[in-house]
Amino acid sequence: MTPSEVHRIQSYLQGLFANPSIDVRARPNKDDSAEVYIGEEFIGVLFRDEDDEEDYNFNMSILGVDLPEAGGAA
Repeated sequence: MTPSEVHRIQSYLQGLFANPSIDVRARPNKDDSAEVYIGEEFIGVLFRDEDDEEDYNFNMSILGVDLPEAGGAA
């Protein structure tokens, strides 16, 4: 992704989630995607849509080991 795309998406996500700690970072050797962080915590990968280069897809995995026990508090 271009620096301009990264900046536009980062600004959008920061405003959407009211969180200035969201950081979108270009991926080395990849021009179709970027990594998304909150602070230094990696939260997912953002991909440019192959069919419509104005659209993007965000993929976030949630690992079971990161979830609280069933019925427990976070």
